[in-house]
Amino acid sequence: MQLKRILLIALALVSILSRAEEVGAGKTVRLLTVGNSFSHNATHYLGDLAKAAGDTLVLREDNVGGASLELHWKKAQAFEKDPADKLGRYAGGGSLKDDLTGGRWDAVTIQQASILSHDVATYRPYAKELGDYIKRNAPDAALLLHETWEYRVDDPRFAAKAPKPGEPKSQDEMYQGLSGAYAAIGQELGVRRLPVGDAFHLANHDSQWGFRLDAKPFDPKRATSGDVPDQTHSLNVGWHWQQAKNGGSSLSMDGHHASMAGEYLGGCVWYEVLFGRSVENNSFVPKGLDAEYAKFLRGVAHRVTGN
Repeated sequence: MQLKRILLIALALVSILSRAEEVGAGKTVRLLTVGNSFSHNATHYLGDLAKAAGDTLVLREDNVGGASLELHWKKAQAFEKDPADKLGRYAGGGSLKDDLTGGRWDAVTIQQASILSHDVATYRPYAKELGDYIKRNAPDAALLLHETWEYRVDDPRFAAKAPKPGEPKSQDEMYQGLSGAYAAIGQELGVRRLPVGDAFHLANHDSQWGFRLDAKPFDPKRATSGDVPDQTHSLNVGWHWQQAKNGGSSLSMDGHHASMAGEYLGGCVWYEVLFGRSVENNSFVPKGLDAEYAKFLRGVAHRVTGN
């Protein structure tokens, strides 16, 4: 009886120690993104956030610049029809099927092209076809829907005097459209969203930290090299100078893609969903990003994920 009791106590101790190790151990997430530059933006700092928390990210990107759900589905179809067809392959040389079956993925994400994100009709039937294809070839992976974000309030598309029928006329209208579309498709597919779009909207409209247009009028035609308006707290790239083909520099406006702050916010949202842990006290802050602003962005990410 005494020996049996000792054995039971020993087994209990082993179980407790095992659980303690599991709780204290870092988590590894293997992620495959099927998207475009917005997926790349949102995962830019994801590995850094994971590392700071003692976790590990294994990432593969099947991204194509500007790609829609339709484009990714057509690539999958092209490969099934003819594996030698270059249309069915990504920049790394493999097809989506190769990448899905060639590794063990914890999560696979899909998204709509941002320019189409407000129009739910453009998601059908491609989101379901692509989702079903992913589930067949990576049945153990969680399928997630990456909700993309609104363009900056001064993006040129909102300045159009006569927008195309159905096109959003403002940042708020774009958000309302994409939010409703992603919610509807997420419900149809029965999958969870990565609510980056919600996070951008919440941050953009914060009374203290939200982006506000420079009170001083900015005339790009009169700007000299390096001259840009005040873009504090912009979650989008905005006005920037880049090298021109003639060796000089040219002024460009990018109200679509994420800035450093936007990439950080997106990464925080993805971290909370994928790793299931709060990002509020994460120690990673990109060099050049204000610490207090970064704290605010982590709080926004935590709020929208509901973790």
